[in-house]
Amino acid sequence: MTAAIKILAVDDVPQNLAAIEAVLAGTPVQVVRAASGNEALERLLVEEVALALIDVRMPHMDGFELAELMRGTAKTRDIPIIFMTAERDDPTRTFRGYEAGAVDFLHKPVAPQILKSKVDVFVQLYSQRRQLSARLEEIRNALRMNEMFAAVLSHDLRNPLNAIAVSAEVIKRVSTDANVTVTSERIQTSVKRMAKMIEQLLDVARIRAGGITLETKPGDVAHIAHAIRDELEPASTDVRRITVTEQGDTTAKVDPDRLSQVFSNLVGNALQHGADGSPVAVSIDGSGADLVRVSITNRGAIADEKLATLFEPFTPGRSASGGLGLGLYIARQFALAHGGNLIACATAADETMFELTIPRQPPQANAAIKLEG
Repeated sequence: MTAAIKILAVDDVPQNLAAIEAVLAGTPVQVVRAASGNEALERLLVEEVALALIDVRMPHMDGFELAELMRGTAKTRDIPIIFMTAERDDPTRTFRGYEAGAVDFLHKPVAPQILKSKVDVFVQLYSQRRQLSARLEEIRNALRMNEMFAAVLSHDLRNPLNAIAVSAEVIKRVSTDANVTVTSERIQTSVKRMAKMIEQLLDVARIRAGGITLETKPGDVAHIAHAIRDELEPASTDVRRITVTEQGDTTAKVDPDRLSQVFSNLVGNALQHGADGSPVAVSIDGSGADLVRVSITNRGAIADEKLATLFEPFTPGRSASGGLGLGLYIARQFALAHGGNLIACATAADETMFELTIPRQPPQANAAIKLEG
């Protein structure tokens, strides 16, 4: 059964309170009575009300003083207040009433239909706010459950995935059949791809669950970039597509593991989605006093409509397949956690450029990534 919506009626004349109750008797509203300002404050300590009908002229504490006290307390400051007065319109008093927090004035004797109509408006607004709040709480709970599910599922998937990877490696080593070797290599490639997806899901779950702490220390951004280049494109490769250039002081206080993830994602995407065989240029500019700037450029433009949502989670970026659409989202979150940023743009030469900015000193020693709003 839905709890009754309550309104507070404050008046030092009992007959006026009885009249308000009589007018609202046929509505789904429960009237909470108070014969003084002090009694009203006591009632508000234990009751949640949608509206306060307050008589202006009362002994000891008038309606304006009560309203000012209500506005000074977090629990009651948002309660709409309608003042009831038997006096003629007085601009000075009216101004003071609105200054105290009134949303309306009713002049006695109050017409029953007007009272019912005004109360109904605020009761409906209160009901809608309450429903919205309940719905938001349901959504938060659902998100928490989804994040917990993703974290548990990702964790539990690692063990069988490791077993598959080890088995594929054993088959590859003991078999002399070329077809078996090719199949085992495909299995290993798929395992690596799935492991990357699992790690991305875990990263998102950690971000949403309260943050990932960065383990920052002095490091060289250029050194990290060179290491990722060698990882993605070994020196034994006949034609190297990735070039890394640097100028100035490229040192900063960073989390090398997280920054490596950023480079791996951006350079890997450029290799995969850029024009066939086109070079990928990584340029690191350390000439600034406070920032290290990194640009990663490759041939092939991204459509404007995709640029607008490129860093949103679970949104395919440069390709409609091949991943969960989390890589760029996570990369940008890592950049933001360092106090920097990651943006993408199309250049005039039909190229795509990602620009990463990294402050030499992060905003705090162990920054935590928080989900963007």
